[in-house]
Amino acid sequence: MWEYAFGIPDECFIREMDIPMTKEEVRAISLSKLRLKKNSTVWDIGSGTGSVSVESALYCSEGLVYAVERNEKALELLRQNAKMFGTNNLVPIQGQAPEILFRLPTPDRVFIGGSGGKIKEILEIVRQNLRVGGVIVINAIILETICQAQDFFSTGGFEVEMIYVNIAKSSKVGSSAMLLAGNPVFIISATC
Repeated sequence: MWEYAFGIPDECFIREMDIPMTKEEVRAISLSKLRLKKNSTVWDIGSGTGSVSVESALYCSEGLVYAVERNEKALELLRQNAKMFGTNNLVPIQGQAPEILFRLPTPDRVFIGGSGGKIKEILEIVRQNLRVGGVIVINAIILETICQAQDFFSTGGFEVEMIYVNIAKSSKVGSSAMLLAGNPVFIISATC
């Protein structure tokens, strides 16, 4: 059993460079904004390698996490990571959001790490299904996603917070160290 704390080091996950993964520092912030409970039902939409799904499943030991991913190669990595971390409450779902979401149980927490350009449609399905008091967290690097999400939440009666995260990590260069910046990420959290 994995000793758990938010922000499992990236190198602990099985991954391939062409499959997206929410990096540990951004993941820790995003998970804190989800306000997970031990018995939460979570949708992770655009789950990639499954780093958010795995950490959610570890925390939600009495709940279920549905990891939705359209890419079969990414889904296989997610399955490997779920097995490695012993997360029996993580359910990999191959399919395209928003269509596949109609098959899932009602969530009280939703993480959107990838939308395939369909953020409005996905959010509409989430709004129809999310339990009262539920939380949505979106990680966005594309400006259109940010604008569309902001427009959606402005008319929906949600309490919204948006933060901008830019992480730089030290890297050894010879006998010195330098900071290497990752992609900046907007983390949008909304509560209904």
